[in-house]
Amino acid sequence: MHYHKNIVLIGMPGAGKSTVGVILAKSLGVQFIDTDILIQERTGRMLQEILDEDGPDMFGQIEEETVLSLHPGHAVIATGGSVVCSEDAMAHLKAGGVVVYLEISYDEMAKRLKNITTRGILLLTGQSLREMYDWRVPLYERYADLTVASSGEDLESVVGKVLEVV
Repeated sequence: MHYHKNIVLIGMPGAGKSTVGVILAKSLGVQFIDTDILIQERTGRMLQEILDEDGPDMFGQIEEETVLSLHPGHAVIATGGSVVCSEDAMAHLKAGGVVVYLEISYDEMAKRLKNITTRGILLLTGQSLREMYDWRVPLYERYADLTVASSGEDLESVVGKVLEVV
């Protein structure tokens, strides 16, 4: 474990970043930060509300500002799936931590996402879920220091895999 670093979880919507992050933080006895929750606290609105009312560009700007405001020394940080769309946000996260990509297949993501229209998933105008997946995978791979295959895995085994690699 890189004791002086944060563990930053990135991955598709439905990859389990928030849930795995909570368990991981408890296992390590460190702070847990969920950037989606921080966005909601800062704006006083749900993620989907921001997307519906302000659009994807403003959402991305709010997400980037929220991430850039973080300066924890030793925490588990669960990011929103779209954080990889911001080079500045990812550079900031990488500078302070090890970035772990929780990788899931498209089919697994589609199966896990029951509430796509209310969940606050950043889809560009006219973009399908499949197109979003195909567009983001190379970004996750680019920014990841470590990748943990998470399709078909239960949360405890994903946490175990992360603990093995960090």
